[in-house]
Amino acid sequence: MQYHGSCHCGAVEYQLKGQLDAVVSCNCSICSRKGYLLWFVPASALTFTKQGALSSYTFNSHKIKHQFCPVCGCAPFGLGADPQGNQTVAVNVRCLTDVDVSALQVHHYNGKDA
Repeated sequence: MQYHGSCHCGAVEYQLKGQLDAVVSCNCSICSRKGYLLWFVPASALTFTKQGALSSYTFNSHKIKHQFCPVCGCAPFGLGADPQGNQTVAVNVRCLTDVDVSALQVHHYNGKDA
Protein backbone atom coordinates (compact mmCIF):
# COMPACT_ATOMS: atom_id res chain seq x y z
CA MET A 1 0.00 0.00 0.00
CA GLN A 2 0.99 3.58 -0.39
CA TYR A 3 0.67 6.09 2.44
CA HIS A 4 0.96 9.85 2.49
CA GLY A 5 2.29 11.91 5.36
CA SER A 6 3.41 15.38 6.27
CA CYS A 7 4.38 17.70 9.06
CA HIS A 8 1.54 19.85 10.45
CA CYS A 9 2.20 22.95 8.33
CA GLY A 10 2.78 20.96 5.11
CA ALA A 11 6.35 22.17 4.50
CA VAL A 12 7.38 18.50 4.32
CA GLU A 13 5.26 15.92 2.51
CA TYR A 14 6.16 12.35 1.66
CA GLN A 15 4.93 8.96 0.47
CA LEU A 16 5.70 5.53 1.84
CA LYS A 17 5.18 2.10 0.37
CA GLY A 18 4.67 -0.89 2.62
CA GLN A 19 2.25 -2.93 4.66
CA LEU A 20 1.22 -1.16 7.86
CA ASP A 21 -0.22 -3.71 10.29
CA ALA A 22 1.50 -2.93 13.56
CA VAL A 23 3.32 -0.09 15.30
CA VAL A 24 5.76 0.25 18.16
CA SER A 25 4.99 2.32 21.24
CA CYS A 26 8.26 3.04 23.03
CA ASN A 27 8.50 4.38 26.56
CA CYS A 28 11.87 6.15 26.17
CA SER A 29 12.00 9.81 27.13
CA ILE A 30 11.42 11.28 23.66
CA CYS A 31 8.84 8.76 22.36
CA SER A 32 6.71 8.97 25.49
CA ARG A 33 6.80 12.77 25.56
CA LYS A 34 5.91 13.09 21.89
CA GLY A 35 3.38 10.22 21.78
CA TYR A 36 5.02 8.48 18.85
CA LEU A 37 3.56 5.35 17.30
CA LEU A 38 6.37 4.07 15.10
CA TRP A 39 6.43 2.00 11.93
CA PHE A 40 9.88 0.92 10.78
CA VAL A 41 10.42 0.73 7.03
CA PRO A 42 13.49 0.56 4.75
CA ALA A 43 14.75 4.03 3.82
CA SER A 44 14.06 3.18 0.17
CA ALA A 45 10.30 3.14 0.97
CA LEU A 46 10.32 6.91 1.67
CA THR A 47 9.87 9.40 -1.17
CA PHE A 48 9.53 13.14 -0.62
CA THR A 49 6.81 14.93 -2.58
CA LYS A 50 7.57 18.27 -0.91
CA GLN A 51 10.90 18.60 0.82
CA GLY A 52 11.06 21.59 3.08
CA ALA A 53 13.90 22.02 5.53
CA LEU A 54 13.99 19.58 8.42
CA SER A 55 15.96 19.87 11.62
CA SER A 56 17.50 16.90 13.36
CA TYR A 57 17.76 15.95 17.02
CA THR A 58 19.75 13.10 18.54
CA PHE A 59 20.26 12.00 22.12
CA ASN A 60 21.56 9.09 24.19
CA SER A 61 23.47 6.85 21.74
CA HIS A 62 22.82 9.27 18.81
CA LYS A 63 21.83 6.36 16.55
CA ILE A 64 18.47 7.81 15.51
CA LYS A 65 18.22 11.23 13.89
CA HIS A 66 14.79 12.46 14.93
CA GLN A 67 13.60 14.76 12.13
CA PHE A 68 11.27 17.65 12.82
CA CYS A 69 9.93 20.67 10.98
CA PRO A 70 11.46 23.90 12.32
CA VAL A 71 8.29 25.80 11.34
CA CYS A 72 5.54 23.77 13.06
CA GLY A 73 7.64 21.49 15.31
CA CYS A 74 5.99 18.31 14.04
CA ALA A 75 8.21 15.21 14.07
CA PRO A 76 7.08 12.94 11.21
CA PHE A 77 9.95 10.40 11.26
CA GLY A 78 13.44 9.51 12.37
CA LEU A 79 16.37 8.14 10.41
CA GLY A 80 18.59 5.31 11.56
CA ALA A 81 19.72 1.78 10.83
CA ASP A 82 18.37 -1.65 11.76
CA PRO A 83 20.54 -4.18 13.65
CA GLN A 84 22.00 -5.41 10.33
CA GLY A 85 23.06 -1.88 9.35
CA ASN A 86 20.34 -1.28 6.74
CA GLN A 87 19.15 2.32 6.51
CA THR A 88 15.72 2.60 8.13
CA VAL A 89 12.99 5.17 8.65
CA ALA A 90 11.04 5.21 11.92
CA VAL A 91 7.75 6.72 10.74
CA ASN A 92 5.46 8.44 13.21
CA VAL A 93 2.17 7.00 11.92
CA ARG A 94 0.28 9.83 13.61
CA CYS A 95 1.63 12.00 10.75
CA LEU A 96 0.15 9.76 8.03
CA THR A 97 -3.18 10.71 6.48
CA ASP A 98 -6.13 8.32 6.45
CA VAL A 99 -4.65 5.83 8.93
CA ASP A 100 -6.89 4.58 11.72
CA VAL A 101 -4.33 4.15 14.50
CA SER A 102 -6.91 2.44 16.71
CA ALA A 103 -7.06 -0.43 14.19
CA LEU A 104 -3.32 -1.13 14.38
CA GLN A 105 -1.68 -3.72 16.58
CA VAL A 106 0.58 -1.96 19.10
CA HIS A 107 3.80 -3.58 20.31
CA HIS A 108 5.22 -2.02 23.46
CA TYR A 109 8.98 -1.55 23.66
CA ASN A 110 10.83 -0.78 26.88
CA GLY A 111 13.19 1.85 25.49
CA LYS A 112 13.54 3.42 28.91
CA ASP A 113 15.69 0.48 30.02
CA ALA A 114 17.35 -0.30 26.66
